[in-house]
Amino acid sequence: MDAFVKVQEELISPSQETLDTIERIYGPHEDKEKVLGDYKSVLDGLAREFPDAKDRPVGLYTAAGRTEIGGNHTDHQLGCVLAASINLESIAAASPNDLDKVRVYSEGYGRLEVNLSDLTPQEDEKESTPALLRGFASILKDAGYEVGGFDAYIKSSVLSGSGLSSSASFESLLGSIYNDLYCNGELNPEAIAKYGQKVENVFFGKPCGLMDQMACSVGSAVAIDFQDKEHPVVRKVDIDFNKAGYDLVICDTLSSHGDLSSAYASIPEEMAHIAAFFGQKTLRGITEGQLLENANDLRVENSDRAFLRALHFVRDNERAQREAEELEQGDVDGFLRTVQESGDSSIKYLQNIATFDDPTDQKVAASLAIAQMILGDRGAVRVHGGGFAGTIQAFVPHDMLDEFVKKMDAAHGGEVCHILSIRPVGTATFI
Repeated sequence: MDAFVKVQEELISPSQETLDTIERIYGPHEDKEKVLGDYKSVLDGLAREFPDAKDRPVGLYTAAGRTEIGGNHTDHQLGCVLAASINLESIAAASPNDLDKVRVYSEGYGRLEVNLSDLTPQEDEKESTPALLRGFASILKDAGYEVGGFDAYIKSSVLSGSGLSSSASFESLLGSIYNDLYCNGELNPEAIAKYGQKVENVFFGKPCGLMDQMACSVGSAVAIDFQDKEHPVVRKVDIDFNKAGYDLVICDTLSSHGDLSSAYASIPEEMAHIAAFFGQKTLRGITEGQLLENANDLRVENSDRAFLRALHFVRDNERAQREAEELEQGDVDGFLRTVQESGDSSIKYLQNIATFDDPTDQKVAASLAIAQMILGDRGAVRVHGGGFAGTIQAFVPHDMLDEFVKKMDAAHGGEVCHILSIRPVGTATFI
């Protein structure tokens, strides 16, 4: 009881150290009372759902959601991206147990339990949360850690199926819990991201790249070069959109990412086919000139769409690097032009704004069109994240924010706009 009560009291009457931790993780402008209240709610939830946790050690954990800023579907081809952690997050209160089971209660989803006596991938768990719980334990055990069970109460403000990486945020949160309870704090954010990607690939069954997990884990805005897959180059980029006169807005298109794994998988698969033509596993290093010189053979042996998607990669890989440089040089206008070029390329070449199973259902395309109608020749707008459904991203001038939000909400029949800020730290043990 002593450990639990100590944490509880710290949330009610925080020390200067805890207040400093809030500023370090969330930035100087975050509402400290809200942060403390959120953590108290998960601590109370842990005690309610798992009463014996009050007699064990307890920790509080956080992992950010992420926003992709540049490089749409470039990471899985060992390309470059620009991404950032955001002020939407997954948080948990967790306590180790001696049951060799992970027992989790997630707000809005209920209770789950996974027995760690079997750490092999389960076919019937594909694309489900138990796959992530089992997978993280399995992969860490293979890495040499003596993992065990724990109880956790989790809640998340990251919109599910929105392109803000609720799954990667959840994976990073699990990594933070396991790291604190069973890995002696030895895992750095990059390692947690890599393990999270492997869990999603092998156990969850989604062939994702590493960008989502890296952005959720590392924190701040990061330019990432994945050319060396095992040792990606991660560089923090100083971004202050507010100072530059813009708000970063994510708009829900009222479509879900659920059941779209085959659509996502088609992109790396088709890009891999083009890469194989050149004797490579990925497109990294292939030039636009090579694509043009071999255009007929590439289209005959593969498909027009595969060729177009390869062209998108080559150009967007360069754009992602350019965007980071433009921000570092303070060239906001140039950055916005490049963002718009990337968005246009995703529509025309990558073609990830609709599955076309039902050609009349084009919510992402319609939302992009509406946003562009409102912004005119100001700001920029693009498909966000994996695409096909979920959200779009807009950079909105301060003086247009109210108008933009009002008109976007009206056009979608409800509140769909979320104004984001970038937070300094991705995944962390709070207490």
